[in-house]
Amino acid sequence: MPNTLISVQIIPKTKQIEEVIPAVDEAIKIINESGVKYQVQPLETTMEGDLNQLLMIVQKMNERMIEIGCHNVITQMKILYQPQGIAMDDLTEKYR
Repeated sequence: MPNTLISVQIIPKTKQIEEVIPAVDEAIKIINESGVKYQVQPLETTMEGDLNQLLMIVQKMNERMIEIGCHNVITQMKILYQPQGIAMDDLTEKYR
């Protein structure tokens, strides 16, 4: 069972504001390719998995922003670490 939830928001600095959404799409592509369970929300994306694995994904997301030409990137994260296990559904099931 996964032991961590990370909600992440990537804010890339691009040359033109129109380039922000394609850059964010690239960040979400990194998450998708990782194979972890995730949910895209309007202002952030939440991932579920092992703490180290999720932190590596966030690192790759930041590195990808620079690779595609962003000057820099601000990353905001919320981390819920629960060694006995935690899943997104544990926190949201009653609302579905």
